Amino acid sequence: MPIKVLVVDDSALIRQLLASIIDQADDMLLVGAAQDAYVAKKMVLEHEPDVITLDIEMPKVDGLRFLEVLMKAKPTPVVMISTLTQQGAQATLRALELGAVDFVPKPKLDIAQALANYSQLIIDKIRIAAQCKPRYSTPNTSPSATTRTSTFHYSGTEKLIGIGASTGGTEAIKEVLLQFPSNAPATVITQHMPSGFTATYAQRLHSLCQIRVTEAVHNERLLPGSAYIAPGGKHLRVVRSGADYIASLGDDERESGHRPSVDVMFKSLADCAGDNAVGVLLTGMGKDGAAGLLAMKQQGCATFCQDEASSVIFGMPKVAIDMGAATEVCSLQKIPQRVMKVIEAMGAGSRV
Repeated sequence: MPIKVLVVDDSALIRQLLASIIDQADDMLLVGAAQDAYVAKKMVLEHEPDVITLDIEMPKVDGLRFLEVLMKAKPTPVVMISTLTQQGAQATLRALELGAVDFVPKPKLDIAQALANYSQLIIDKIRIAAQCKPRYSTPNTSPSATTRTSTFHYSGTEKLIGIGASTGGTEAIKEVLLQFPSNAPATVITQHMPSGFTATYAQRLHSLCQIRVTEAVHNERLLPGSAYIAPGGKHLRVVRSGADYIASLGDDERESGHRPSVDVMFKSLADCAGDNAVGVLLTGMGKDGAAGLLAMKQQGCATFCQDEASSVIFGMPKVAIDMGAATEVCSLQKIPQRVMKVIEAMGAGSRV
């Protein structure tokens, strides 16, 4: 059966371009193209699409409001069409919180050519979305004291945590970091996300979490109580400088099809930190991170994979589990506590 796709966008040009791209895919069927939320609602009920592409900026009822109502009433995989601006990035992150599974960046200039260049990306994202489990997320709030990992006996700087994710990962990473205590070990994060979005994502997490969250900066020292997100388009590696761990950014070749790559980050942790690191691989499509997580395990690291039931898409974790790279497979809700228990059991150091 072909993937039934509904396009929702107030621009006739965008609707035409997306329709043309979808028509090129043998495994997809365009069931409708709606210019606003009211028409889209009728088409959702009539055609029951497998995937919806949704513009954030629409008249009458904007994309975010439509998405919120949709995910409550009839959860459906949604790929957002977002502008490459700070405001667009903030709206996109809100859309992911509300349950959208992915997004496609839309430049403000020469949109026709840009979407033509992104045609394969759009097709790939729709295919991935069709395999995802849509879920409605409640409004964003910080966890209560009872849900946070509040009792944590650790000091020192020799322990590290690495987290990797792709599709569905922005919310999964948030759920993990929300439960990290303020003195958690330095944490490095690679989430597949284009440039222009990672800084806004870091700011959003920083406003919610007990730890400091920033976009990683080349050659900065990694400190406890902080998390560092790989900038879009840059690999994030961890290297040693004397007794310190340092962030190293690079724009060298893609690995496992990505830059930033989870494999690159995990392999650097295996090389420089040995069994002083903990690896966590969350929801995502493909295989990025599996080989790197195995390298960490072979160095004696504790390694965690998100389980299928709590994953938006069980791709990257499944590949890692099948390779024997995971020491534990946990639900997303249990991963933060398990990671902190392992860190405590590893023994707190005193190096500062």
